[in-house]
Amino acid sequence: MRANALVIMAKAPLAGQVKTRLLPALSPEQAARLAKALLVDQLNHVRQMESADLYLAFAPAKARPLMEQLAPPLFSLFPQQGANLGARMQAVFEKLFRADYRNVVLIGSDLAVVPFRFFAQAYHFLESRERRVTLGPSRDGGYYLIGCNQPTPELFGEMRWGHDAVLTETRSKLDRLKIAYDLLPSWFDVDTPEDVRALRAALDSASLADAMPETLNFLRDPQNPV
Repeated sequence: MRANALVIMAKAPLAGQVKTRLLPALSPEQAARLAKALLVDQLNHVRQMESADLYLAFAPAKARPLMEQLAPPLFSLFPQQGANLGARMQAVFEKLFRADYRNVVLIGSDLAVVPFRFFAQAYHFLESRERRVTLGPSRDGGYYLIGCNQPTPELFGEMRWGHDAVLTETRSKLDRLKIAYDLLPSWFDVDTPEDVRALRAALDSASLADAMPETLNFLRDPQNPV
């Protein structure tokens, strides 16, 4: 077992249950195909990491057969637990700290593939005896990545999720708790038609396009209107 764990948190790409903010620009089936493409590209991207053990925390629990089919063999899978996003993230951290990992990093599945240098920066900062947190700001006011080197349940309780001040509120909590934290470079989720258009523009970069073949195929399909 390595000192580091990397967890992708993902909803199963099922029509009508994912990427609902893309409706009606996309049909439920198209939105699910985009979610699947983003997830598969992210999984195949991070499986190249050698500095962390890899996990996929999925929801709902009954989707395990589908998620096992999508995940490369290097990933260990387990279902998410908790009534809201904060509770689910806290449960993931608790599970992996109980497994004696020293540094745990979580990312979502619905974003462009995260550059490896971002992970390197995150794990380097977390390598400390003092309690530390690393955050990756997203363009929507939240964060696409969070990492901790000790249990920090205070970050996940009494929070409003899904609004444009999640990162600001989290940083305020860290300041009040006097916990050192580091901000990674900004990155972006893919939740809205505007996000899809931004991703399409970003894929003009050859290196990013090479890392996201499934998503690129989706965006090149003339039947997908965004």
